[in-house]
Amino acid sequence: MDASPTRAPRKTVFAAALVCCAALAAGCTGPVARGGQDTAATTRAAAPPAAGDLQSQYQKVIKEVLPSVVQIQASNDLGSGVVYDGTGDIVTNAHVVGSEKIFKVTTANSEEPLTARLVYSYPEQDLAVIKLDKVPTGLKPAVLGDSEKVEVGQIVLAMGSPLGLSSSVTQGIVSATGRTVSEGRTGGGTGATIANMVQTSAAINPGNSGGALVDLDGQVIGIPTLAAADPSLGGSAAAGIGFAIPVSMVRTVAEQIVKEGKVVDSGRAALGITARTVVDETYQPAGVAVVTVRSGDAADKAGLRPGDIITGLGGRPITTITSLAEALAVDKPGRRTSVTYQRGGTEKTVEVTLGEQ
Repeated sequence: MDASPTRAPRKTVFAAALVCCAALAAGCTGPVARGGQDTAATTRAAAPPAAGDLQSQYQKVIKEVLPSVVQIQASNDLGSGVVYDGTGDIVTNAHVVGSEKIFKVTTANSEEPLTARLVYSYPEQDLAVIKLDKVPTGLKPAVLGDSEKVEVGQIVLAMGSPLGLSSSVTQGIVSATGRTVSEGRTGGGTGATIANMVQTSAAINPGNSGGALVDLDGQVIGIPTLAAADPSLGGSAAAGIGFAIPVSMVRTVAEQIVKEGKVVDSGRAALGITARTVVDETYQPAGVAVVTVRSGDAADKAGLRPGDIITGLGGRPITTITSLAEALAVDKPGRRTSVTYQRGGTEKTVEVTLGEQ
């Protein structure tokens, strides 16, 4: 399946048909065996203790963490957020806040929406922080986990406001780690390319963006951000394929915004160019043409010029702007790597020390 990720914050209006399933037999009160034995009670007694323990753990985690997850209402978008600290800072996705500055936030302890204002949005990592004008009593910051301890197969819960249904919880596992995913710009996405994302089978629907992906220790391990779309289904969501920004990046970005009012150290590698995808004679993507080079930045120091066509970075083939962004996303500023490019029909390779975005 060729699946491409799409953002998941848009408010969706839908009609839900509620079907009541009831026993139709007159006087039916549940399964009864001969001699009046309650077979339902027998079944419950025979249930393995592990199942009950797991259910209790789910309920314990939900009770602990859900008060730290809020609903965020912008003019045209609905998303979720996670309480970062006790002073009213809330971390969410940049595509949830968009270009707006003022929001309505519904917390677990507020009957009426509260007003919050944008502190800073960082679209390059699709993260943002907003701050409540008034901190309600009992506001509970989330406990952030450790990205290094996230493992494939780990049970996780996604909490947020999918389709406007606040305080909703879905369950799944960590399907993969270390994914590099590019977010489209259509429908209000930021176009960010994000490295080290956590892939999960927990349902991620419109409105979940900015919420919490939580482990069974009650710790937030990621911010649900994207759901995959299946082109063969006309761009519809591919069930069970969602992506969350790892908590290590959430903590790094949010901490800078809270302390400095902006991101001062992105940790994201860059060449210092603007560029576009070029195609070959068969109209297939064939590289990235350099349009402009920033003076004194990485590409400039390495001798790259407008008109050069980049075809490789650090041994990875580069055919599109997206593939270049993905290659840079997993690299670090200050690292020395190679750039393969074509100039005047001749292929060349040069060493470059990566700059910072």
